[in-house]
Parts: sequence; structure tokens; C-alpha cells
Amino acid sequence: GDALMFMVSEDLKVALLTEHIAIKNVSSVISKELIFNKISVIKKSLIKDFGISSPKIAVLSINPHAGDEGIIGDDDQKILIPSLEEISEDNNLIFGPFPSDSFFGSNKYKSFDAVLAIYHDQGLIPFKTISFGSGVNFTAGLDVIRTSPDHGTGYDIAGKNQADPSSFRSAIYTACKIYNNRISYEKNNSNPLKVSDLKSVKK
Repeated sequence: GDALMFMVSEDLKVALLTEHIAIKNVSSVISKELIFNKISVIKKSLIKDFGISSPKIAVLSINPHAGDEGIIGDDDQKILIPSLEEISEDNNLIFGPFPSDSFFGSNKYKSFDAVLAIYHDQGLIPFKTISFGSGVNFTAGLDVIRTSPDHGTGYDIAGKNQADPSSFRSAIYTACKIYNNRISYEKNNSNPLKVSDLKSVKK
């Protein structure tokens, strides 16, 4: 499938539109196709992996203040907003673009099931501020379940009995939850009733 970097915790889920690329290259790689693809993976993962039947997804803006009507760049007006409007027409609960500072500063993120950040630090700074130590790095869109702690290797504290196992533990628990949710999803959708079956039941 299409892999997606998805940072998850009990309080917040943040996916990335672009991942480990230089900030100067972000605008050049953003396209309608990329936006559609990432939102599709997020929605499918929230439904299948996290058991959220009708997920609400917030999308952060590319530029500060969502471009301020084009004064601070026109990427939001030219690419992001038209793409989100088109996606929303297909029964998707997609909202935005939201300026990152006020979105997290006002706790608006609590009203959504997931957030799509445009670039790495835009999503990872608020995520680690809110969920560091309990967050999990989950790769959505794969057939296998892959999770890891939300931090690096920590070689500087290796062997010193200083490591906090909380995020490692959360990664294991999250993988187990996703596994169980996938089983439930497959079970509930393996033999869906056809329209003809529903008509016969009504009779």
C-alpha cells in the first residue's frame, strides 16, 4: 500500500503530507494527487485501524495564516483549498486549511480525529509537545502493522538506566489495538448484506 507517517497517541493523531525533505522543497512537491492520496490513507486507517466509522480530518495550512488571502504566498489558495473542497464533495469530513499556531494554541485539534500537517516540524513539534513519552510512530497504509517509539535511539543514555520505556510500551499496545481493530473490521465487512438481501429481510 501507500505508506504514511502517522504519529498517534490517546489525545492526538498527526499525519504528514511531506516527510523528511528540506523546507525549501515542500511547496514544489505538493500536488492535488498527493493531497488526495494522503487523505485517503488517513481516512482508511482511521476506519480500519482505529475503529472510527466517520472520521473528521483537519488539514493545516501551507503558509502562515493560510496565506492571508495570498499576501503570504498563494499555495493555499491555488492548490490546497481547491483540493480540500473537491475531496469534501465526496462525503468526506475534511476541514481546513487551519493555521498551525492558532489550531493547536486554541486546542481546536481536540475536535478532530486526525490532523494532516504539511511538513515535518509543523506536525511533529505540537505532537511531541502534547504527547511526548506516550506517542507512537505508526506507518499507516501497509498490510503489516509497524509501530515504534516517537523518539530516536537515545545512544547517549544507553546502559545508564535512564531510558523511559513509556513510548516503547505504547508502541506495543498500539500495535495490538490496531491488530484487533483490523480483525473486527474484516469480520464486520466480510459478508455485507446486499441490497437484495435487505429487501428480503423487510418482507
